[in-house]
Amino acid sequence: MYKKILIPTDGSENSKRANKHALWIADKSDADIVIMYVIEPHYPELLATELPISTLPSPDERFYEEIRDEGKQIIENFRKELEDVQCKGICKNTNLKTIMTEGKPSNEIVNVLDKENIDLVVMGASGRHGLDRFVIGSVTERVVRNARKPVMVIP
Repeated sequence: MYKKILIPTDGSENSKRANKHALWIADKSDADIVIMYVIEPHYPELLATELPISTLPSPDERFYEEIRDEGKQIIENFRKELEDVQCKGICKNTNLKTIMTEGKPSNEIVNVLDKENIDLVVMGASGRHGLDRFVIGSVTERVVRNARKPVMVIP
């Protein structure tokens, strides 16, 4: 039924739980997995609403390089966990692809659905920012509202 499953990750525990579900679905449907990490190249909206933007220091290229490195490490750890720990030999025929983009996470996730011919998105209910909303995180909520593909949200 599903041929390509997208797992957006931020390294949080919720995203790690989501990969278990995605792996099971991929194994049952012989689907490939795309792991995605999005770098948000601006300050979180929460800071911008509480502080005048002119009072925030402007990030330099070193700041973004550190974020890119962190993203690469999260993706690599995620891939290793999928391949070595969770697969346990069952996903030898599952192709794993990684994508790292920069932009607003919810927009980037929705935009990659058509570009990569994604059939299903499996993502955590909230991320690692510790600013959980009432039920699900804001990125997850925006993806659910805007995606034209099925989205499975894992608590």
